Amino acid sequence: MSAISQSVATALNLVTSADAVLWTIVARSLSVSATACALACGAGVVLGAWLGVARFAGRDGVLTVLNTLLAVPSVVVGLGVYLLLSRTGPLGGLGWLFSFKAMVLAQALLVLPVVTALTRQVVEDAERVHGEQLRSLGAGTLLRALLIAWDERYALLTVLIAAFGRAVSEVGAVMIVGGNIDGFTRVMTTAIALETSKGDLPLALGLGLVLLAVVLLLNVLIAVLRRWRQRVDGAAIGGMAVAA
Repeated sequence: MSAISQSVATALNLVTSADAVLWTIVARSLSVSATACALACGAGVVLGAWLGVARFAGRDGVLTVLNTLLAVPSVVVGLGVYLLLSRTGPLGGLGWLFSFKAMVLAQALLVLPVVTALTRQVVEDAERVHGEQLRSLGAGTLLRALLIAWDERYALLTVLIAAFGRAVSEVGAVMIVGGNIDGFTRVMTTAIALETSKGDLPLALGLGLVLLAVVLLLNVLIAVLRRWRQRVDGAAIGGMAVAA
């Protein structure tokens, strides 16, 4: 028990003393996940919003595939990206394998179905309320999708935060395509796995504490946004009641 207590104390010291190795790994991890989420959210929000209002033959099949992709393990995504970027793969000429770009691509592909599916659900629910009015004004499918997405932007912020949490906490994909190279592609989750296997518990615990803090902060932000949105909606309804 004393060894565990000593490891925890050392881990806390690494975190509070701004240990260069620990915080370099943290910065790299956050940078990879933020870049991946920015790319995935740019495409996922537009695609999800369009799916939320569009009606076409085969839509149910598309949604089934999309929901299936939500459950794909991160190692499978990593394997797919590895095959694409390997020397014999179709994108092997880019030379991205075991690099920052490869990890960003893997996480972006992992997060894209999450952003698309959640955005689709938010927009589809809102379209049931506002869709008829927008159609009466002559708005086409894409315009309706974008207008509703903008109106639901605060709800979509929670989607983006959730997507970042998914990216920053995954390990399989970045381990496969990044190679967990010290000083180059090592991120929090891969470093925790490696340091634990090596028996370096203080560094693993320190990174684990930082990762837990990041996830906790993301969940606090989601809760704050939801409560703030409820207050805004409540105030708007109250104002309409007074005006009536």
